[in-house]
Formats: sequence, structure tokens, C-alpha cells
Amino acid sequence: MRRFPAWRAVRDLLLTLLLVCLARTGFAASFSVVSGSMQPTLLIGDRMIAEPFAYGYSTASLPFGEDLPRGARLFGRVPERGDVVVFRSPSQPGVTWVKRVIGLPGDHVALRHGRLFLNGTAVAWRAQGIGREELADGAMVPAARFVETLPGGVTHPILKRFAEGPLDEVPDLAVPDGRVFVMGDDRDNSADSRVPVADGGVGLLPLWNLQGRVRLLTLSRDIVRPGARLVADPLAWLATIRPDRTLRIVR
Repeated sequence: MRRFPAWRAVRDLLLTLLLVCLARTGFAASFSVVSGSMQPTLLIGDRMIAEPFAYGYSTASLPFGEDLPRGARLFGRVPERGDVVVFRSPSQPGVTWVKRVIGLPGDHVALRHGRLFLNGTAVAWRAQGIGREELADGAMVPAARFVETLPGGVTHPILKRFAEGPLDEVPDLAVPDGRVFVMGDDRDNSADSRVPVADGGVGLLPLWNLQGRVRLLTLSRDIVRPGARLVADPLAWLATIRPDRTLRIVR
């Protein structure tokens, strides 16, 4: 992974404090991670803060937005490649999902044997040994871990549980205007743009659906494993907290 200079650490600290303050005043939105599709970047039980107006304004960001008219975004801006975003699921508009932006309007995206290709060029990745993937029941299974570097320099980890996964082959497709191609970092466990909306996936995500850019983890708890409520058993509740993931910047 890349090393960041001291100023980057100071900037991240200031950004953390700012986002916490914004969340307290309603200018940042809080979401919980309930699936493992973004492992290892996001874990089940992470609580995260997103900038709700990072890409402009649309009715998707409003309460009950799934029932409101859809259209263009006011002050709309296309995400940057590599952004981690929250959005209304096209297949379940009342539910917020989180994925990473991979393809921008005009890009050509393909997968061959699990390797990502953008505009005809294989995206750089390197092996990082064996990691762990958490399943929905809390069980841990081994998964190969890689570091992927997208055009533009964004570097992020991914997991591959299977050598030949069910979503490893995607024919070349062009991302049209007004849409983006998103993927989960857990490549064998993500119903993302590789899966059509009719099959419960995302398809090519309309920009209208975007609700914000994920910036910060505020708290992380192991909610899958047995734990008690704070009021009933505060010590058991505290034992479920992952302190190393508290107030962590999301990249």
C-alpha cells in the first residue's frame, strides 16, 4: 500500500473531526453495513458517515425517496473512479447499498478470469497472501487477498474466495452517460453492476440513485457474533466493538 506523508495524516484527522461535527448537525448521513460485499474495506457491523451532497442533489437522498419523482441531479457531479458510494438499490429502491465506483461514463469495462479490464487494459493488481472473508452467519473462511490499483492511482484491497467465481466473466460493455459501473471489493460476494437489476443486482447504476460518498467509519461492532444490548449487559456489548476500526477514513 502507498505511504502517506505527515500532512495527509493531519488532513485525515481534520476531516474526521469535521465529518463527526457534520453528522451531529445533519449535514452528513450515517449508514450501517449489513452485508459483506465490500470486505475487506468495510465489514459487517461498520457504522459509516457519507457526504450526502458529494455528487449534487436528487430526490434519492430524501426520506422516502423511492416514492418521489426521479430526474436529473441539481449541481450534479460524476463520482471519481475508486469512490466508495452509498445509493438506492435499483432492484430494492427502499434499501441503501454500498459499492465502489469502477467505471465512469464512456468507459469500457470487462472481466476475464476475474481480472478487471478498463478501456481494454488490465487493471494492475498484486497478490497479498490469504485473508479472511466473513460469511453472513459469522463464520470465517479463507480468501485470497489482492491489492488493485485503478487508473488515476486509487489503490484498494479486494478478496477472491474462488479461483473461478460465478461473476468472473463479463463481456466488454460501454458505460453510457448518466450511469456508472460499481463493484464490491469482495468480488465473489457482491450483487453489483455485473448482475442485472432483474436478477437482484445493480446493473449500470443511474446517477440519480447516488446518496453520497462514504468518508468515515465512526464505530464498528461484531454484530454477527453473540453480543448483548448496551443496557442489559454493557460489558458484553463493549466486547463486540472493534476499536481498530473506530474513526477510520474510508478509501
